[in-house]
Amino acid sequence: MIEIKEIFSKKEMKEFVTFPFELYKNNKYWVPPLIQEELESFDKTKNPVFKTADTHFYLAYKNNKIVGRVVAIINWDEVNILGKKKVRFGWFDVIDDIEVTKALLDKVIAFGKEHQLENIEGPMGFSNLDKVGCLIDGFEEKSLMITWYNFPYYATHFEQLGYTKEKVYLESKFPFSNIDATNFQRIGDMIEKRYELSHLNFTKTKDIMPYVDKMFELFNSSYASLESFVPINDIQIEYFKKKYISFINPEYIKFIMDKNDKMVAFSIVMPDFADALQKAKGKLFPFGFYHLLQARKKSKTAVFYLIGVLPEYQSKGITAIIFNENHKTFTKLGIQTCMRTPELEDNHAVHNLWKHFNPVYHKKRCTFIKEL
Repeated sequence: MIEIKEIFSKKEMKEFVTFPFELYKNNKYWVPPLIQEELESFDKTKNPVFKTADTHFYLAYKNNKIVGRVVAIINWDEVNILGKKKVRFGWFDVIDDIEVTKALLDKVIAFGKEHQLENIEGPMGFSNLDKVGCLIDGFEEKSLMITWYNFPYYATHFEQLGYTKEKVYLESKFPFSNIDATNFQRIGDMIEKRYELSHLNFTKTKDIMPYVDKMFELFNSSYASLESFVPINDIQIEYFKKKYISFINPEYIKFIMDKNDKMVAFSIVMPDFADALQKAKGKLFPFGFYHLLQARKKSKTAVFYLIGVLPEYQSKGITAIIFNENHKTFTKLGIQTCMRTPELEDNHAVHNLWKHFNPVYHKKRCTFIKEL
């Protein structure tokens, strides 16, 4: 018999977070989160996303053993601002038993119907800066720190239960040697002069902080045209600023400014922390912090996390400046491989940025949707 239980206590929350450690034990492609960081992101007193989102956390039990988990989410900004009457599901993990999947998702559906919503979609997080998508291709590729891994049967379960593919995301990689430095330097220099722009590089995190609000403002502007985009509000910006910016290598953050000191483009790159997180096994102590610090200093893989360009500059070659500055940094650090995080398949403007590097698309994921 399958029992679905809504959870509240600290003990249950820890069981929720650690269930995948058992499910993916000995799987060399799954990358574990840091347990404490995951718990803090689910803490309604610490994560401001809960000011605009309602959530329920569920665990599935069979024979008194945990066999699945899910978070039911209503992002009220998405419902009220975009008019999308949708309940989300995220942090979904389950054994290969379709009845467990159905029982968990039925709880999410009931939550959506309770609020007169029209469909259910997932897996996806609270906001656009969270993990997204069920892996449907690339199961023998190691996950990234900012993506979910899952077994092939997840998609099979969804489809058998009447869910259909909604948004498709692509991930790619290419060798650093594919970047033509001479070409980007020539074009970057020309674009800077033509539009009276300047680039900012950093060596200290404290020097980045005065620009972070401008960066998130630009982020909201540059992605506003995407149908599924929900703007990041001021409270969330403060949270992300404190939690993440100090964790990113300052030399991996690039800003492009106009002559009036207005930010027109930015780029955030991160070292690949996947191997370090696997070694850490969910814990910072006693050795996890050391592994992460080593990856921060010595990783030879750069992960492109976010690129944003103001709409009025998106067809003017601004990214040549960004790639030129990143090339200088990557050369100094001995980067060998460049990877891209999930990007919407229909975001053709972004895909056009990368075509010069001959990327290999090695992973595909999607969200699944169903009418309530």
